[in-house]
Amino acid sequence: MSLLAIYPELARGQPEVVRDYATMATQLKNIGVQFAQWQAEQPLSPDADQAAVMSAYQTSIDKLNMQYGFQSVEVVARTPENPDKATLRQKFLAEHTHADFEVRFFVEGGGPFYLHVGDKVYLLLCEKGDLISVPANTTHWFEPGESQNFKCIRLFTTADGRVGEFSGRDIAARFADFDPLEAQFQ
Repeated sequence: MSLLAIYPELARGQPEVVRDYATMATQLKNIGVQFAQWQAEQPLSPDADQAAVMSAYQTSIDKLNMQYGFQSVEVVARTPENPDKATLRQKFLAEHTHADFEVRFFVEGGGPFYLHVGDKVYLLLCEKGDLISVPANTTHWFEPGESQNFKCIRLFTTADGRVGEFSGRDIAARFADFDPLEAQFQ
């Protein structure tokens, strides 16, 4: 089940935890983030590549393209067996922004997506079927964990929108890795 935990920026104290979808969507809307639950029921093989995932979810991609005119669509995937999993994890783990808004649609697995807005950090524990739209220039990071399996479709309105601008801050290191988080919120 998806959940939202709202922390003080310094990660001290207990977070406010929200498990109700409507309340989560409202809390995120207050910081300009869209959160929705979509259907992610297309069967995918464990080794489904980018072309297979995009083909399976072409209808969803087309629906988003009609609304926003995306120019860049990619599949980000990781399995625990991936030999490059540590490199991929580091790519998303550092706090960064995009000059473009980013949409992520989780079609398999999930993981914690962090948003650093004002003096708070919003941890959205995403799962299969979750769609999140992050406004341009919103600091964020994704923590895929050491053993997490996920596939998500990322969309941007510009061809180079996916290029991240890293903040250089170590804030992501102050928050728990995925594996302990999963146990904490069960």
